[in-house]
Amino acid sequence: MRVRDGRWPGWGADAGLVVLTFVPALLSQPYVDTSGPAWVSLMAYEAVGVVVLLLRRRLPATAFVVGFGALLAALVGSAGQGAKLSPLVFLPPAVLLYNLGHHGASRRRTVPAVFCAGVLSAAGLWLNRMTTDSGDFRGGLDVLAALAPMPLAWAMGFAARTRQELLAAAERRAADARRAQALESAQATQRERTRIAGEMHDVVAHSLTLLVVHAETLRARGGELPDWARAQVDGLAAAGRQSSGELRDLLRMLRDPVDAVPLQPVPGLGELDALLAGHRAADGTVELTMDVAPRSVPGAVQLAVYRVVQEALVNARRHAPGAPVRVTVRDTDDGELRCEIVNDRGMRRAAAGAGIGLGLVHMEERMSALGGELTVGPTGDGGFRVAATMPWERADA
Repeated sequence: MRVRDGRWPGWGADAGLVVLTFVPALLSQPYVDTSGPAWVSLMAYEAVGVVVLLLRRRLPATAFVVGFGALLAALVGSAGQGAKLSPLVFLPPAVLLYNLGHHGASRRRTVPAVFCAGVLSAAGLWLNRMTTDSGDFRGGLDVLAALAPMPLAWAMGFAARTRQELLAAAERRAADARRAQALESAQATQRERTRIAGEMHDVVAHSLTLLVVHAETLRARGGELPDWARAQVDGLAAAGRQSSGELRDLLRMLRDPVDAVPLQPVPGLGELDALLAGHRAADGTVELTMDVAPRSVPGAVQLAVYRVVQEALVNARRHAPGAPVRVTVRDTDDGELRCEIVNDRGMRRAAAGAGIGLGLVHMEERMSALGGELTVGPTGDGGFRVAATMPWERADA
């Protein structure tokens, strides 16, 4: 027999209750009366009692009335034949009365059940008087003493039901409080996201828009610029327009994450060539080696690779200006995609205080979200290496 959640199974509880309720009467009957009529009445009564006890949860009022009626029939029948039953035969009605208080659905069923029990008691006493001549077998104070504690059984069952209802109400209130707290937290989070989106729009978007406007102005006067400056301005304008689009998507996602749909395609492996072209336009040198088909790589993995390469190129321009960069994207034998970006020693001095120090943190967070691994560190010749490894499954498998 298994105990789950601290409770016995239903059939185990019923079996134990049957044993504790009916076996004591069988054990004590030999000390009261061993005649045949006594045993026949007791066995018939307990057979009916077992059935109604098993049905007590479904039909609490009916089970009590039938069980009490069976008890009165056994007592009156055995008394009419000059036999006595053990006083422990009153245990089953006490259990049924407790069950009536615990599982009774309403007063409309409980009150009629108690009234029927009272009618049956009066009828039983009248039949007992009519069928028995001897005063030893007539119901008297002994029967009254056995019935007197019965209301206490009902009161205990009613108290248990009330306690369960109070606990259930408390659990519902706690669940409602948790839901209200979660809703309030979500609303506070959304308000904070909206505030951040507003700050980013006011600060970053404004500055980025000015940058694009100045770049387009310089492009319009490209005939007055040298060739190297025109290439730089073209790259600046293209990068500004791309950043403006991605910033708009980010701000819309911050304001409403549910309804935010990207206004432009999410970058992936197919956009690496354009990303590297922008790096070359900024007077950088970069080589790409890729042995996987972009269509076979899931979109989330493609975006992660793109962002890692993008951040690594930005770091190379900041900290190692003019250094050659090698980008490798390949499929490993153990079902992982590996992206490696290595730059040599910088050809010029890096700008003081370049960057804000969050690029590597963001790359680590992306790899952690995909179950991957990020390894960064200097190389032996003064360069820097970024290696990202992430599991993936072929989309065309």
